[in-house]
Order: sequence, then C-alpha cells, then structure tokens
Amino acid sequence: MTSARDSSHQSDIGKMKLEADGSFKRAASAFRNWIQKDGEFTAEKDRYHLYVSYACPWATRALITRKLKGLEDIIPVTVVSPHMGDNGWPFASADPYPGADVDPLYNSQHVRDLYYKADPNYGGRFTVPVLWDKKKHTIVNNESSEIIRIFNSAFNDMLPPEKASVDIYPEAHRQEIDSINEWVYDTVNNGVYKAGFAVSQEAYEKAVYPLFESLDRLEKMLTGKDYLVGNTLTEADIRLFVTIVRFDPVYVGHFKCNLRTIRNGYPAIHTWLKKLYWNNDAFKSSTNFEHIKVHYYWSQTKVNPTRVIAVGPTPDIDPL
Repeated sequence: MTSARDSSHQSDIGKMKLEADGSFKRAASAFRNWIQKDGEFTAEKDRYHLYVSYACPWATRALITRKLKGLEDIIPVTVVSPHMGDNGWPFASADPYPGADVDPLYNSQHVRDLYYKADPNYGGRFTVPVLWDKKKHTIVNNESSEIIRIFNSAFNDMLPPEKASVDIYPEAHRQEIDSINEWVYDTVNNGVYKAGFAVSQEAYEKAVYPLFESLDRLEKMLTGKDYLVGNTLTEADIRLFVTIVRFDPVYVGHFKCNLRTIRNGYPAIHTWLKKLYWNNDAFKSSTNFEHIKVHYYWSQTKVNPTRVIAVGPTPDIDPL
C-alpha cells in the first residue's frame, strides 16, 4: 500500500532543489551495505531481489553485470514502468505499461513503498536500482557503482567456473578503471543531466562543454580499441555504455547535448557502442529504447512540459 504522504520532492527529479547558479547536483545514495562472507548480508541463492528500470542508466549498469556474471537464477529481477511521476517509479499494478512487472514480493505500487518498508522515516530519493534482502525485508544497497562490484565477486562461489572467472574489476587495472570512472561520471554520466536540468545559460554551458571535451578524450582512447582499459571488458565500459546508448535517442535533443551526435561525430565511440550492443547480449537485452524514450520525455516535465515523445533517431542504434 502506498503511503499517503506527499513525497513528490523525493520522487520527481524535476522537483529537486537546484544550486544557486541554476545547476543540478545529484544526491548521494543512502543504503550502502555489502554482501560478504561473515557479514550481515551473506551470499545465498534467491535471498536477494533486484528492482530496476530499463530507462535508468544507473539501473542498467546492474542489469548488464547481472547478466555478464550469470546471476539470473540467483538474483531475480523486477522492472518498473518508465512513467515516473509524483509518486516516483510505479510497478505494473499502478501503471500497467508493456514490459513492466508487478512487485512479486509485497505487491508494492511504487518503488517508494520499498524504501518506506526498509525505513519508515526515509527522507532521501526513491531511486533504482534497489538490491533488496528478502530475509531481512530491507534494502542492502541502492548505489549502482557498488551493486555492480557486489555482483562481480560476492556470488563467485555459487557460479560455474566460466562465470566466476568473469571479472569486470580486475586487480591489475583497478587504478586505471577508478581514474576513468571518476571523470567519466562527473562530465559524461552525470554531465548529461547537469546540462539537461540546468535552468541558466551559464550552468548549461558549464556542463555541456566539459561533456564534449570528455567525449573527444574518449574518442582518442577508443580509436583502434574494443575496450577502454587493457584488452578486456571492464566496469569502465559498462558505466560508459549506459550513457552512450542513450545519447542520440535522448540526450542530444531532450538534454540539449547537441554539439555532435555519437553516430555522426565520434566514429571510434560509435563502433565501440555497436560492438558491445550487437555482440554481447548482456548489453542488448538490458537496453529497451521504448522505455528509455518514454521515461525521459514523459517523466521530466520540467524539461519537456508537453510530454510529447520524440520519434527519432531512426534507427535507435545503427547496425554493426
């Protein structure tokens, strides 16, 4: 049952408080526990549940990693509707959108119900992904960068060797991965939001120019390469992919990130994107362009008050 209290300031990203200069600052995640041996949360089959939105880039990180690691039978997943309104992300019981699920655990109407179940006094944002513990009836973690590292190693003892050996955060490359993640998050992953949600020209330009400077830098890094770090797929690729796959369909128009498109302005990034999408089902099956477009254009009424959903580009992603 959804709480009657007004939590729209926690649910609707368009009602988030902006900085004095009109810029957007993302709040930190609140639940930051880990699944580990001898800890409060230990690795067990079917103890945990993952709640995601296909529309959300942060949630898609978790979906991709779950598939790469072969965790489908260990951690079930539930997908919300892309229509994020005053009450936040709805389940299919509240908004029966194609591809959305009902909450199989509590028949929650919205993701916020889970947050209030975990903490009745919760005052933060109701974000996805949510990694839920069915035994303790609480949220383990809602920070995607940590969830993908939990998925990378916490369940290895329960996986077949070929999946246990998949390592998206290899020790030899951790320093380089962390370094890339830092500036990619600030200027690209979150940079598109800082540009899109800016309400002053100054704040917008302060975000959009560094975004394209970083894309120029990534273009050089990916020229002649299939992956960002070493010759292997790492979390740096996963974290970048979720933004780049949304770039032309959403961020170019909706967020005014239109200095260049990926398909016409960045040949190396474009080839890298297509190879990941078309050659690795973990990326393709976790990407739902309809949910992505509907969510951004319909939900973010501060940016798009008409809720008219753009039909292009065609195709959503070019063939390989």
